[in-house]
This record gives sequence, C-alpha cells and structure tokens, in this order.
Amino acid sequence: SAEMFLANGGEATLASYGVEAGLVARLLGSHAGLGHRLRDAMPAHHHEFLEALALSFRFGDFFFCHAGIRPGVPLDAQSADDLMWIRAGFLDCDDDLGVVVVHGHTPTRGRPDLRGNRIDIDTGAVFGGPLTCVAIEGSAVRFL
Repeated sequence: SAEMFLANGGEATLASYGVEAGLVARLLGSHAGLGHRLRDAMPAHHHEFLEALALSFRFGDFFFCHAGIRPGVPLDAQSADDLMWIRAGFLDCDDDLGVVVVHGHTPTRGRPDLRGNRIDIDTGAVFGGPLTCVAIEGSAVRFL
C-alpha cells in the first residue's frame, strides 16, 4: 500500500527526488500515483540501474538478498516473493543453509544480528537507527 511505502522510507525517497510533501499527501490514497510520480522524478539512469539489479547474489559462502530464503529450497529455486518478504520459517531457522544469508527487511535494535546461518544488517535506518554496511573479506565479517 501507499501507506506502507511511505512508512518504510518512501517519503524520504520521494523527497530525495524533489517530490514535495504536499503532493505526497494528495497522492496518499494512490500507490500507483506515487509510483508514477517517483518514476517521473527519477533520472533515467537511476531507473535503469534499479531495473537491472538481481534479486539475489551469491559470493562464495555468502548469499545476499532483501529478506531471506525459504529453508529447504535450493538457492536457484527461491521465489521472488520469499527473497523480498519472507520472515516466518527463515528467521527462526537454525539449520545449516549451505551459505550464510546476508539480509535485511527485519529491523534489529541498532546492531546487526549475526547468527551461524544468517546476518541481518537491517539496523532500522528507516526508524532513525544507523545504516549498516557489511564488509566481507574471506571468512572475516565486519560492520561499517
């Protein structure tokens, strides 16, 4: 919904492209209207960059995605819906997943959540928490 988009950083995203708050308020009931306004305000090369991004990326023993994976499903068979939205079945899974999944989507309390099979780097920037970056060199993991 438009409300969910705005509550999760959408208003700041729109403002970064010069969309005024008054216009956002008028378009609030129209998710499509907000989407069209953002596309109109966004430079073509930003849109092209975002369209070209993969939903996931594997780097050695690490698998990067937005939300997580469905345990028991091969990495190359993960659904787009799970990669973007999963929580139940993934966050509480302690099984060896064959990789360490680096993800966000579920805000932590200001620090990354480092588990044996996953690393949640969503430290709640949308709610005023820090923006976290993970640096991986070999098997060493550090946070910036």
